[in-house]
Amino acid sequence: MAIEHDFFGILASGPDGSIFWSETVEFGDQAVSVDLTAPDETDVSPDALNIAAAMITQLEAVDLNCREAMVAQLSDRTSEVTEYVLQQQEQLGDDIEEFLTIVSGDMAIDIIRAMRLMSVTILADEHGGAEPFLVLEYALDPDAADDVLLVNLSSDGTVLSVTSAE
Repeated sequence: MAIEHDFFGILASGPDGSIFWSETVEFGDQAVSVDLTAPDETDVSPDALNIAAAMITQLEAVDLNCREAMVAQLSDRTSEVTEYVLQQQEQLGDDIEEFLTIVSGDMAIDIIRAMRLMSVTILADEHGGAEPFLVLEYALDPDAADDVLLVNLSSDGTVLSVTSAE
């Protein structure tokens, strides 16, 4: 079987019933990998695909929402965001300024501002559920694959959590 959608085109299911779509989208001055996946196409509703398409086309607003959520966690010294910022400062030392786009004097804000959106994963079968519908992966150093923060959003765009990939 297959699902047809105006934005995604034809989403053919594999032999196990799963669907997968992948595309690289331009975001600012960078290319971002966007994947849509579901283990069973029967769990994917037209509403889920419409919301996913809207989130992709409004990626700038989604990104801003995620970065605001990261900034909000800076006040908690035990948050994943605070730990990530401290880890990056420790690992990169004086070289950290090479990665920063703006140096304002607030290192934590500068790091969040400079982080690159690496990928977006849409878990299309999680529409309306308690599990993440959208997962955005951010990194300060794109070459450090293990040093990333994952921002998990519900299908209504609410940030559920910000976690490290470890």
